[in-house]
Amino acid sequence: MFSKILIANRGEIACRVIETAKNMGIATVAVYSEVDRDALHVRMADEAVHIGPAAASQSYLDIEKIVAACKQTGAVAVHPGYGFLSENPAFAERLRQEGIYFIGPPVKSIEAMGDKITSKKIAAEAGVSTVPGHMGLIADAAEAAKIAKSIGYPVMIKASAGGGGKGMRIARSDADVKEAFERSKSEAAASFGDDRIFIEKYIEEPRHIEIQILADGQGNCIHLGERECSIQRRNQKVIEEAPSPFLDTLTREKMGAQAVALAKAVNYVSAGTVEFIVDRDRNFYFLEMNTRLQVEHPVTELVSGLDLVEEMIRIADGEALRWSQADVQLEGWAVEARIYAEDPYRNFLPSTGRLKRYRPPAAEASAHLVVRNDTGVDEGGEISPYYDPMVAKLVTWAPTRIDAVDGLAVALDQFEIDGIGNNIPFLSAVTQQQRFREGLLSTNYIADEFPDGFSGVALDDDTLLTLAALACRASFQLETRGFIEPTPLSSGHVIAERSVLIGDKRWDFSIPKSDESFVLMTDDGQPLLIEDGWQPGASLTTTEIDGRTLHVKMDRVTSGFRMRYRGADIIAKVVMPHVADLMRHMLKKTPPDMSQFLLCPMPGQVVRVDVVEGDIVEEGQPLAIVEAMKMENVLRAERRARVASLRAFAGDVLAVDAVIMEFEAV
Repeated sequence: MFSKILIANRGEIACRVIETAKNMGIATVAVYSEVDRDALHVRMADEAVHIGPAAASQSYLDIEKIVAACKQTGAVAVHPGYGFLSENPAFAERLRQEGIYFIGPPVKSIEAMGDKITSKKIAAEAGVSTVPGHMGLIADAAEAAKIAKSIGYPVMIKASAGGGGKGMRIARSDADVKEAFERSKSEAAASFGDDRIFIEKYIEEPRHIEIQILADGQGNCIHLGERECSIQRRNQKVIEEAPSPFLDTLTREKMGAQAVALAKAVNYVSAGTVEFIVDRDRNFYFLEMNTRLQVEHPVTELVSGLDLVEEMIRIADGEALRWSQADVQLEGWAVEARIYAEDPYRNFLPSTGRLKRYRPPAAEASAHLVVRNDTGVDEGGEISPYYDPMVAKLVTWAPTRIDAVDGLAVALDQFEIDGIGNNIPFLSAVTQQQRFREGLLSTNYIADEFPDGFSGVALDDDTLLTLAALACRASFQLETRGFIEPTPLSSGHVIAERSVLIGDKRWDFSIPKSDESFVLMTDDGQPLLIEDGWQPGASLTTTEIDGRTLHVKMDRVTSGFRMRYRGADIIAKVVMPHVADLMRHMLKKTPPDMSQFLLCPMPGQVVRVDVVEGDIVEEGQPLAIVEAMKMENVLRAERRARVASLRAFAGDVLAVDAVIMEFEAV
């Protein structure tokens, strides 16, 4: 077995590989850029080597620096993780030249499957179902439009060397093709150093389902069932699960057989994933093969009981597979939610900053529920604009799908992140949607269910009542803890009355005398028994109200609490009843009019400014491009106007809501 492994990656996947390597008794080496000097993966590894500045092109993508780190530390093998150099055949070849083992597939397999055009040709020859499209190189936007017409709209424009949703655009008309082609080409060049583009038919109402395979160097190959990855945004996966709630046994067997056939056609060795698009009639078409470990591999691990990283290491060391296809037993259901550093209330734009609070739910492993959190950060760490925005992967397993989903919902309630925007409220909202709970998925799910973006969740009246009661109790706790005598009332059975305001709703509570438990009485005489509850200084409250258990994030604000629960983010004001009467007459503060400015929607770098002072712009016209976390965001004019002044220029690094330009009416 390998004595020492270098992990040519960062963040969550680096931590994941280090954990398995340690369990196998293998020493580990981390590499890090300047901004990752204090990162979790650096502290977890036995050794760490600095390899350059923040920019990935000068650190994690620099092959020679990785090779030098191997020589410096005596690492005999490299695990590439995913992203960065994981599917770079030149990297695998360079390691081979130096006598360093690559924990991944052979160079020729990476080359064959890493190019989407070539891979589709090989797949077709191997008898794998493929999507109609044009696999040749496309010279320019005009040729792209011609090809798209011949295929028939809608079409998907893709980067040949792409992955992770980068360099992908849907075009539904000739007008769409030109911009989609240019943007995909630009993103592909920036992310992969390869701007080749191809076009294929876009399948309406598709489901994204993939097959996990394992193959050794002795010609053995098996599959470990499927994962459904249909909940996507900007072609990036958000929620994944295994198995798929859609496939029947026959379709599952056919997809598995085709995945294995493709792997054998390219003499594949190691772990890999064959991705398919599946239509409403369960017809399936090959998308691509990822010649690496997938981000979503934990759901397969939980239903199969296998450690895929361990299997990759054993295979790379020359071992044969320890299982045949007949040995593979898949049990239960697993669901994974990707937690991203992004603001769901601002169209999921990237968010950067320091993790003032990072407290995942407690790990759990029982016969009824497994809770797992794969992460590469910890409290106090910095989320930078240089790399992918994923913070963690929260995974649950249970014997049934609905139990796994419910377990995920509770775990999300318990997950505390402050200091950066994050998508936990959105993920919580999805777990409560009936369509999701019934497994009625498609890659259009988010667009269908949130056509106007995400603006939070409107809780039902019963839930609002329980939150109001919790806020009331917490406020009363503060009063009594501070030795402030609650306001006496005339009744000898009541020690206080309080009103709770949430939005335009109001609840009036009385607090009876009790020596044993805390009970609130609503204004209609309904008693509410509150067991346990908020503790001063705690940001997460676990309470039981009339037998209903809630995990609520609570932070003090003026005259009340900010409460976050199941995708809702509310302010509960707790005041005396007469104060609540007066608050109805308070004036609402009107936010300032910023319509004459173009504001930066996310922390990032200005890539390009397309106008100059004095230009008259039309509605929808591109004004500037801002890039962050490998994502380009095109900013457009909302109305006809004149550019009065420019406040930012190409190369500037801006904060959220920084002014880029000012307009004046024409």
